Amino acid sequence: MRKYLYEIISNSGNLTTEDIIVRIAVAAALGCAIYLSYWITHSGSIYSRKFNVTLLTLTVLTATVMTVIGNNVALSLGMVGALSIIRFRTSIKDSRDTAYIFWTIIVGICCGVGDYLVAGVGSAIVFLLLLFFGRVRSENRILLVIRAQRDREEAIRRLLFGYFTSPPVIKAQNTTEATVEFIYEVSAKMLEKARKVQKPQADGSKPSLNDQLYALGGVHYVNLVVQSDEIA
Repeated sequence: MRKYLYEIISNSGNLTTEDIIVRIAVAAALGCAIYLSYWITHSGSIYSRKFNVTLLTLTVLTATVMTVIGNNVALSLGMVGALSIIRFRTSIKDSRDTAYIFWTIIVGICCGVGDYLVAGVGSAIVFLLLLFFGRVRSENRILLVIRAQRDREEAIRRLLFGYFTSPPVIKAQNTTEATVEFIYEVSAKMLEKARKVQKPQADGSKPSLNDQLYALGGVHYVNLVVQSDEIA
């Protein structure tokens, strides 16, 4: 009875138990390399540990599926049909995440068919490419929203172009009969650079942009809104 159960459990086509363990173990090892690459290139607030763990798990799962399929054409067609009914609703927030998903699938396929050389060399090259070119800092844009009376329009324009060392980009201008609203696109670097070049006041402090705008009179509010560049 024990021998019969062992034969049923260990029955994996032409593959031995050692072959299956090696393929999944190599996939797990390369998955750890993918995990490390994602952790390095996505350092900061955009790093998602859950997504990184998913990449590691997806590598092992793909290798497992490819090990089961092997050279069985009928089984591969059935597997494709079964997987085609799945709908993935998870949104990709960073375009680099798509590359990582493809990386895990390709590594899993290579390990599942036993082509470790292609999986290893390809992963090493992709790892180096992402290490040198993938560390892109996602700098969020800042929208400067100013609402004031219509007669303050030119004064606000002159102040903004004099405050910033490089002119801000206007994104929208909304007007009514009595009021005007400006929406400018700036960056954290522009704000920091503008603060440094401001002349200090009598008490030694440097005037902020808000103080200078409200000093014009007729300004209703000044808002800074951080606009994320993530893909939803």
